[in-house]
Amino acid sequence: MARRRKQEEVHENHERWLVSYADFITLLFAFFVVMYAISQVNEGKYRVLSTSMIDAFRSGNLAIQATPPSGNANTMIEIPNTKPIATAVEGQQRLQERARLKQLADDIGKSLAPLMQGGQVSMRQDDEGIHIEIKDTALFPVGQALPSGNSPQILSAVAQQLAQVPNEVRVEGFTDNIPIRNAFFPSNWELSAARAGSIVRLFMENGIAPERLVAVGRAETMPVANNTSADGRARNRRVAITIIAKTSGKSEDISAATASNLLPTSATAP
Repeated sequence: MARRRKQEEVHENHERWLVSYADFITLLFAFFVVMYAISQVNEGKYRVLSTSMIDAFRSGNLAIQATPPSGNANTMIEIPNTKPIATAVEGQQRLQERARLKQLADDIGKSLAPLMQGGQVSMRQDDEGIHIEIKDTALFPVGQALPSGNSPQILSAVAQQLAQVPNEVRVEGFTDNIPIRNAFFPSNWELSAARAGSIVRLFMENGIAPERLVAVGRAETMPVANNTSADGRARNRRVAITIIAKTSGKSEDISAATASNLLPTSATAP
């Protein structure tokens, strides 16, 4: 009689799903950890970015839209408008420069007072700087370009005051419309340029750095009066000296009427 095999009872493992579930939970946990890590807003980096944008544009109300994953999608970082601040600083610098030039104009006026009293010099100040106009008869003989009389001493005193400031100085020569033809000056262009150049050379000899000086010959191209009369031509023959403001208007005139207040008590009119 054949022996009946004893069949072993097979037991099913009903808890195998726990292994897959545990793996899934682990992966899900890791996913949320990563998401949380990248959702942190680095406020320091936003401040650096804001500063960079301010420096780059320097105007307007700029805003950076920040949309961090876990934050409010409408969060905005406002960059303040720096234009009013810059404008205020520039305005303050302009006022300081204007006050400094006003003091310089007063000092130069004292040196030029004898000529101002005689109506040979006019001076005014505006946003461009200090403008000094001197008639040619106060500086040069007719048809010549070298300063004569006491004009070199007067210009030297002015140059010594200008040597103390950093401003650029522009010297321009002007003539009337009557042509000049001689061995030295073939035209009014050469005469006006030579007169401006001689004053620039005198300024250099009195301590003004050459890089601060500009000499320009204008000939008869920029008249201030009509050349049809002798008086008008006399007004057009002039030299203009401009001390250019560092922050280059309504003009402030320093007229001959105030020259008596600028004239030192020991000086006498020529």
